[in-house]
Order: sequence, then C-alpha cells, then structure tokens
Amino acid sequence: MRAEHEASGTGGTGGTGGAPDEASRAAAAPAGPAAGSGPAAAPAAPAAAKSRRFPTLTQDTARPEGGGRAIPGAVSAPARQWPMLSVLAATAAGLLSTAMGHPRVGCLMIGVALIAAAVLRRVLPSVGMLAVRSRFTDMVTYGLLGVAITLLALVMEPRPLLEIPFLESAVRFTVR
Repeated sequence: MRAEHEASGTGGTGGTGGAPDEASRAAAAPAGPAAGSGPAAAPAAPAAAKSRRFPTLTQDTARPEGGGRAIPGAVSAPARQWPMLSVLAATAAGLLSTAMGHPRVGCLMIGVALIAAAVLRRVLPSVGMLAVRSRFTDMVTYGLLGVAITLLALVMEPRPLLEIPFLESAVRFTVR
C-alpha cells in the first residue's frame, strides 16, 4: 500500500515519517528498461512529481512582504534602509530624552516614532528592514504600540496633559 502512495507522488517528506523524496522516487521507479518495455505497459508516473503536503522539516524561510530594499542596490546599505534608521533614530532620541530626566517628552517621541513607522509601512511600497511581518500586521502592531505609548505619556503624573475619568478608579480597583 505504501509503495502505491509513493508511486503516485503522495508519499515523501510531507507524510508522517516517510522516506525522503529521492528514496521514495527511487523505490517507485521501474527497475530497468525491461520492467516497462512492453507495448501494453502503463505510462510511468512523472519522475518529478512532488508531494503537495507541507514538509515536516522547514529548510528555508520566506521573506516578509516588504523585505526588499527601500532604494536600489547601487546605493550604500544605510541609505537603502532609511525608513528603519529614521524610526530607530527617533526612538533613540526618545530614550536619551527619558534618560536625561524628561520622561514625558521621551515617551512622546517614542510613541510618535512608532506611529510614523506604521504610516511609513502603509505609504511606502518597500521599507527595507522595517517590514517584519505582513503589511497589515506591521501597521496594526506599530500603530497600537505607538498610540499606547503616546497615551501613557499624556496621562503621566505629575500634571497629566490628558484626564481620563475612569482611569483613577480603575487603577485604585486593581492596585488596592
């Protein structure tokens, strides 16, 4: 029964522990010219028939949707990755500002940098290493993180710039 599956191309690496493709094709192939040399011989299965099942062992990774370069290859590497470098520079400036004693300004800079990353991911067709997942997932991830960090910077004590009425009672309920 297994030999029939291997001969039809449904066996191989995609099965549940089957032999590798080359070995299954060799086992399913005729032994020599005399095995299928009659006029009534059935046509042989194609030699390059591959299984449609996913392999059990992944041997390569797929590039993300926007994994190409932002600028053609003739330009230097940092210039090709300008979207990612600009987001990283703004985030580094925000971290530096936070470390220098201005946490609200630093958090606002980081939040705005992440929102800008979401906008760049939406607007530009190729963003280099800023593309990590699919375009939609990157936009949602960068956008939600950017909005959350920006909101946290706006409600930061002392003297919050944004008053959320239920926030104090929610914090009191969860902390105490």
